[in-house]
Amino acid sequence: MKIVFAAPGQQFSSGELARYSKLDAADVTRTLEHLVKSGILTQQDPKAEPPDNVKANDAFIFYGELRRIALKSFAAAAPIRAMLRSKFKDSVLRAFVLGEDKDGTVELLVVHGELTPDEAAMTAACQKLSKTLRRHLTVHVISNARFNGLTLRDALASKLAAESAFEIIALGDTKAKLPIERMGLLQSAKKKLAKLSRSST
Repeated sequence: MKIVFAAPGQQFSSGELARYSKLDAADVTRTLEHLVKSGILTQQDPKAEPPDNVKANDAFIFYGELRRIALKSFAAAAPIRAMLRSKFKDSVLRAFVLGEDKDGTVELLVVHGELTPDEAAMTAACQKLSKTLRRHLTVHVISNARFNGLTLRDALASKLAAESAFEIIALGDTKAKLPIERMGLLQSAKKKLAKLSRSST
């Protein structure tokens, strides 16, 4: 199920599943028979000898739940988190999976800190990960100031508020530093006046 629900639109033969899962072929065949009878998986041609390829049954009553579990763990969250924390630990402050579309493209929001991730390196890392996940990634990279300034009218804000969105990297999970806030002229003047008044006393 882990292999199939990581790529729900893809078809797998019992031989492929045995190879990917490193399980005995006979055990895989018996398990597939049970999963097909339960409605969790569907066969493309059940009358074929041997039975045709299987895939996730998107008509199964708990398909949405199983897919969300997959996205929140092995099918998206875990590999994306591992990639960001290893390659971009000095720049990524927070990250969110916003969900996936009907074509299986996973949408990701990355919030950077003081340092901005190298665009070419981020693109290359995401392309490599896409091949591993067998699905495309759409990535938005924004500053912490932009993230904090999101309003309800912003498309990203509405996606963050959706039930399908979840955080995969929280503040403090990486070595990224918060950007230094620039004081306005009024704040700067007040700070200087306060310093002068303390020194005169």
